[in-house]
Amino acid sequence: MADVTHLLDAAAAGDRRAAADLLPLVYDELRKLATARMAAESPDHTLQPTALVHEAYLRLVGPADAIRWDNRGHFFAAAAEAMRRILVEAARRKGAEKHGGDRRRVELTDVPAEPEVDGERLLALDAALTRLAAEDPVAARVVELRHFAGLSVEDAAAALGLSRATAYRHWTYARAWLKDAVAGADPG
Repeated sequence: MADVTHLLDAAAAGDRRAAADLLPLVYDELRKLATARMAAESPDHTLQPTALVHEAYLRLVGPADAIRWDNRGHFFAAAAEAMRRILVEAARRKGAEKHGGDRRRVELTDVPAEPEVDGERLLALDAALTRLAAEDPVAARVVELRHFAGLSVEDAAAALGLSRATAYRHWTYARAWLKDAVAGADPG
């Protein structure tokens, strides 16, 4: 116990050799302290007890102002405080918006699946779209970009080099034309 106190004083005074000799003597107790601290943290915490021990130890015997430890208990109290601060800093960093702290994991099972497309209806739409392309190729392209690529009318207009108003006219015409064509092809 006297060796630890002596090494603590020497390490606090800046003796690197004393700091190196101190770690093996206090490591097990610091590890137990870190494990107890980490047990209270959330399970998704990325900091491990060993890393917490090392970070706290560096803060305790690193190039800080000459800290004098009254005794072994004072050192371990300071170690506990250092660990608390490290964990708080890690939580703040993790929660910082610039580090993605506002984002949450979403399981793919929570995302609704796309509805199944009726094969017969899709074939009827394809046939009608082919006929529309023969009659009005620009209107057919607007439909392809809207229906199959998921573009807005504005984005389809930009992709085709059309004005917004012209793209809307083609979209309106094509929807009506296709509705009649698909309904006429529907035997039911």
